[in-house]
Amino acid sequence: MSETWRTNRYLIARRVVQVTIIALLAAGHHWGWTLLTGNLSFSRFAGTVPLADGYAVLQMFCAGAAVATEVLIGAAIAVVFYGVLAGRAFCAWVCPVNLVTDTANWLRRRIGLPYAEPGQSGHPEQPGRLLGKNLRFWLLGLSLVLSLVLGIPAFEEISPVGMTHRGLVFGLGLGWVVMLALFVFDLTVRRNGFCGHVCPLGAFYLLLSRFAALRIAHDHARCTLCMECHEVCPEPQILQWIGERSGFIPAGACTNCGRCVDVCRDDALAFGLRQTIRKM
Repeated sequence: MSETWRTNRYLIARRVVQVTIIALLAAGHHWGWTLLTGNLSFSRFAGTVPLADGYAVLQMFCAGAAVATEVLIGAAIAVVFYGVLAGRAFCAWVCPVNLVTDTANWLRRRIGLPYAEPGQSGHPEQPGRLLGKNLRFWLLGLSLVLSLVLGIPAFEEISPVGMTHRGLVFGLGLGWVVMLALFVFDLTVRRNGFCGHVCPLGAFYLLLSRFAALRIAHDHARCTLCMECHEVCPEPQILQWIGERSGFIPAGACTNCGRCVDVCRDDALAFGLRQTIRKM
């Protein structure tokens, strides 16, 4: 196995999955392909299997909309898949915004911009006051309240995820403006700012994924405390006990992106299924 592949295998796999999803949706729109049609809120696989965003459906319920049975089935499929097995993998393996923010944060490391917010002291994973880890949960709650009050799926109307997706699939100009804004925000304002601190969709999947089976396992005996995993993790606070004990990373905040596994030269990190699931 070449060194480049070993240190980037999950990154490459994620990019293949993300680009393939975008390409299939675009092909369905432009050329009528039926393998995957629709958008990230609702789509059909092979023309028959419905797939729906549970967060979008929840907003529709709050807005008082009548939700079709097919949409409910699609949401149930997605909720079970991510909640029971894949965890917060949507954010790293499907969401198109991840392509933009990962690029911004890679460039941020390359040019040596500060890891934490300017003027921030203490542990580097400690969130700043303005962009604390709880902001996304407040925005999640606010979006549901606004959906109830306004009678529309509030976040869906302004979602950078949806706008980015439409920009990539349908070629809408505003989508490219949103992508640029997200890139600049993560590059200049806060490392992993949007996905790690702001996005309510990410907060929804975080809550959904707290008990998912697929996790990153840590072998304390192999770890040499190089901390390269901290440098690449989009949610570094979940690695706070790396080097201290063995076990599965417990936090639902993990996106299962696999970058920590890629860069770990000690082979101290690997994907695995939680033991509690294995015993069921």
